[in-house]
Amino acid sequence: MSLLNVRDLQVSYGGIEALKGITFKVDRGQIVTLIGANGAGKSTTLRAISGLVPVRTGSINFDGREITSLDTSSIVKEGIVMVPEGRRVFPNLSVLENLKIGAYLRRDQAEITAATEYVYERFPILRERHWQLAGTLSGGEQQMLAVGRALMARPRLIMMDEPSLGLAPLVVREIFSIIHRLRDEGITILLIEQNANAALRAADYGYVLESGSITIEGAGQDLLNNQKVRDAYLGQARKRKVPAGAMPLPKES
Repeated sequence: MSLLNVRDLQVSYGGIEALKGITFKVDRGQIVTLIGANGAGKSTTLRAISGLVPVRTGSINFDGREITSLDTSSIVKEGIVMVPEGRRVFPNLSVLENLKIGAYLRRDQAEITAATEYVYERFPILRERHWQLAGTLSGGEQQMLAVGRALMARPRLIMMDEPSLGLAPLVVREIFSIIHRLRDEGITILLIEQNANAALRAADYGYVLESGSITIEGAGQDLLNNQKVRDAYLGQARKRKVPAGAMPLPKES
């Protein structure tokens, strides 16, 4: 059953059409990925769903409710939270202070405390470093903090924008392990990722976005073995068939 339905979504910047009427869905309890080159419209899609950029035409429906015209705070209240590209932690605030920012719409202190404990149980390193300044954490730890901050809102849908960006291969594996774990706990995930190998191996379903239009879609495993996708986005993977259940590859240079 679909949790998010996007239909005929058009977004323009000035006279440039960034999204040209895209339609896609995110089923409840799945990892769905959008892959594509820089400038294809991936981040614009997330920003439109979050209410950060105006929608020219089309509709965004979340759990049966039209949210196209809602502001960002209202969309977060509905249960959609974004983990932004580049992590965007507050470097001069502590780990705990960063987490509490994720709960800014919540008023019940007991619920905030419970949410903080929920995050610490999933990311023990954040508990250990709760008073450490976020800017002194490693890149992988900052990504965990960014995910933890999103979890403080108790989302039903997490949208992740380039979670592997700038991370070492071993850390990328750990981040994708976290993504799988969140999905297994019932959180639906919309993933934007230039590391197409890792994204499609993690995803239940995927869409290829090219110049503001969706050109190919299918199960993650099917897209991994689609010749056009392999030639355009998977680099060395085009030379061999990708086995089912394989681990995410490190980001290629």
